Amino acid sequence: QVQFVESGGGLVQPGGSLRLSCTSSSIINGINMAWFRQVPGKEREFIALITPSGNTNYADFVKGRFTVSRDNAKRTVDLQMNNLKLEDTAVYYCNGATYTFSWGQGTQVTVSS
Repeated sequence: QVQFVESGGGLVQPGGSLRLSCTSSSIINGINMAWFRQVPGKEREFIALITPSGNTNYADFVKGRFTVSRDNAKRTVDLQMNNLKLEDTAVYYCNGATYTFSWGQGTQVTVSS
């Protein structure tokens, strides 16, 4: 059973940056990976996807601000978030993009002045 541990969240002011990291308990070499986020009372939403070869795709509301990357050897998927906005406040999760594994605990990102 693949498990993911997300880290790197915190409190940041609008316009600030954070780098989130997701570590997998198993190899992810052949897996399309994605980041998602969820606000209480709302459905979890897709943010970014990265294929095993490094091709990426982003939700429109993060294009130009967020960058997803992966290190298959370390079994990690990172999310660099720049120019953060108040509406980016959420719990952030990683998971498979094509197949959904068990969800981790996520990491809280709070954007506030």
